[in-house]
Amino acid sequence: MRLYICWSTNGSDHHDCHNAHQALVDAGYSPEVVKARGQEHLPKFLQFTVRREVHALTGSYFVPVLVVDDATVINKPDEIVAWAKANPATQQANS
Repeated sequence: MRLYICWSTNGSDHHDCHNAHQALVDAGYSPEVVKARGQEHLPKFLQFTVRREVHALTGSYFVPVLVVDDATVINKPDEIVAWAKANPATQQANS
């Protein structure tokens, strides 16, 4: 499992990267965190390699983006939180 974030998972409940990471941790996961840095609104030639990787996965430079072990890509913060709540790690281990 890989979670692409901006610069940090710290922050308040208004920070999408924090919310996505916290939901995964609360669900029992320890995702590989990949820092995309930069800004999603910059032109392609100014984007860092990781943001370009995010764009290749989703068509957008926006993070957070979750890539689960079955290669499913989730690129909306609320959907990442919902996925984590619906798929706790303990449930995955018992399946």
